[in-house]
Amino acid sequence: MPSYAAPAAPRPGDVAGTLRLLAYLALSITLIVLDHRGSWLDRAREQASVAIQPLWWLAGLPSRLGESVRDDAATRARLSEENRRLRNALLRMDAERTRLQVQAEENARLRGLLGAARRGGLDVQLAPILDVDLDPTRQRLLLDAGSGNGVHRGQSVIDAGGLVGQVIEVTPTTAVVLLLTDPDHAIPVAVARTGVRLVAYGTGSSGLLELRNVPLSSDVRVDDVLITSGLGGRFPPGFPVGSIDSLQPDDNRAFLVGDVRTAAQLDRGRDVLLLRESRRTGAAAQAEEGATAALDRAGPVDASGPPAEGPPQAVRAPSTQAPSP
Repeated sequence: MPSYAAPAAPRPGDVAGTLRLLAYLALSITLIVLDHRGSWLDRAREQASVAIQPLWWLAGLPSRLGESVRDDAATRARLSEENRRLRNALLRMDAERTRLQVQAEENARLRGLLGAARRGGLDVQLAPILDVDLDPTRQRLLLDAGSGNGVHRGQSVIDAGGLVGQVIEVTPTTAVVLLLTDPDHAIPVAVARTGVRLVAYGTGSSGLLELRNVPLSSDVRVDDVLITSGLGGRFPPGFPVGSIDSLQPDDNRAFLVGDVRTAAQLDRGRDVLLLRESRRTGAAAQAEEGATAALDRAGPVDASGPPAEGPPQAVRAPSTQAPSP
């Protein structure tokens, strides 16, 4: 017959564990009821929350670091793009400002040119400059105006400061101007203060002329203004040529030589004025030619005293014929 085992008797340890569990459950229920009715564990919970706050901060640190890195990267990229855009805008504004300054300076030069023509009541023609040749052996301007615009050979060229040169070559669309400073150029001038007639020669240096064979007794001083004398008929009289920078005796100490700073700005500007020939009556032209001939026969006036005895010597005006280009 089968045998049936009797139920095992509980062990003392199991009974003790069960009793402890029941005791803990009862205590927990009691504490829950008491806390719900009296809230006497709130202070303990607050202190515990404060105690474990560093742990929560440490637990969230990696997440916060990642978000900060992502925000910094996005901010850096945004700032870099904004800086690039602002730099481009600044460059554009600088270029625009420079262009406006150039236009303002050009407008000021044009106003000066037109103002000089208006003040003198001159009949002029505005001509743009295409090219400038300031080689020491060749001083030329190329103008964007030719015979099709009424330009002709021998026409005088001025700017707001004074005389620039003369036209020596003309094509249907362009014209070549021989500058005063060309080494092959000479121009009859007069001292505006005294009327003493001299000749100014080109030196090949931009903005500089030379006076030669000036008599020691001539009433000529540094800073005297020189104007065109009109002798030779090439240039009309009365236009500023320059001012005397220096005077000193030549090697033989028989004459004075001087440096003249041109009144015109030969190395600047983008436009010049071409003088149109004024129409004079025949009587006026004859009177001017007669006066010029009389002055030539009289010769230069010596400011130190009366002229020497003897027949007057004819003084030949220097040639201002332009050399072939």
